Amino acid sequence: MARSSKSNGNGRGNGRHNGRHNGRVKGAGPERASVTPIRPKGTLIIIGGHEDKEREKLILRAVAESVGSGRLVVATIASTVPDELWEQYERLFRGLGVRHVHHLNVEGRGDAKSEKKLRVLDDATTVFFTGGDQLKLTSQLGDTPIYSRLREIYESGGTIAGTSAGASVMCETMMVSGPGSESHRIGTSLRLAPGFGLITGVIIDQHFAERGRIGRLTAAVAQNPRILGIGIDEDTAIICDPSHCFRVLGAGAVYVVDGSDVAYTNLTEEETDRTLSVFNVRLHLLAQGDRFDMMTRTPTSHPAEEIEKELVGTGDE
Repeated sequence: MARSSKSNGNGRGNGRHNGRHNGRVKGAGPERASVTPIRPKGTLIIIGGHEDKEREKLILRAVAESVGSGRLVVATIASTVPDELWEQYERLFRGLGVRHVHHLNVEGRGDAKSEKKLRVLDDATTVFFTGGDQLKLTSQLGDTPIYSRLREIYESGGTIAGTSAGASVMCETMMVSGPGSESHRIGTSLRLAPGFGLITGVIIDQHFAERGRIGRLTAAVAQNPRILGIGIDEDTAIICDPSHCFRVLGAGAVYVVDGSDVAYTNLTEEETDRTLSVFNVRLHLLAQGDRFDMMTRTPTSHPAEEIEKELVGTGDE
């Protein structure tokens, strides 16, 4: 499939503009990006894990398409087997036509502050975070030059993608752990932590239907109905644009838990061993092609075939 070097607003062809200096003095410390609001011009590709790597590879194609003429950086920081994942994804992305694929692994905060590691992100238009442990991502990269550089890429039109742990870390408050596959009990601890904050007002859970996580995501929303819960199945992704809308890509579903109209919850009234109850929770199930406006909290339907034709063509050419 032919690849375009023109910029289309999704981070394609932005290599010249996403160079690492960007007005920053060489050797200077991070800009404390965490205290300033993000104003993105780029795209997030948030994947529920176990994306297809053997057949049409629709999700990985979407990541590859976002690179344009720039550089794709595969960040294996969350993983305990970074070299194995790097070899796998390098082969996959090169097979999808990405010419410039580079590896970023960070083994400690010292690494995240080194010029050598920062140079890996030179001219990056897309950064892809693999799975693993999301706390490794935040604890290694938080308030470092690499984190500031990630924000620069995203704010200037590039793409940040992540699967599994790399998906959870995208939001301001990330889900770290909590029991799934059962009804949530009030005293059950949900472990939450600050994430990268690239997308605000939502909490993301991955491997969603496969691990029965509807109870814990609903519990997280019940604790603060301002937050929109987004559960993403395996081999499924949401592609978020700067207008705070996303569309669904992949074989599974995306579950949106909206607590804005919650009328009652027993969170503060019952004993800790009681099952959680919540009234008037709105639940949306979205499939490939469907879109969701996170500002108005409204879904719209679109044909699934549209996105397939966009990524793999009709087969008639």
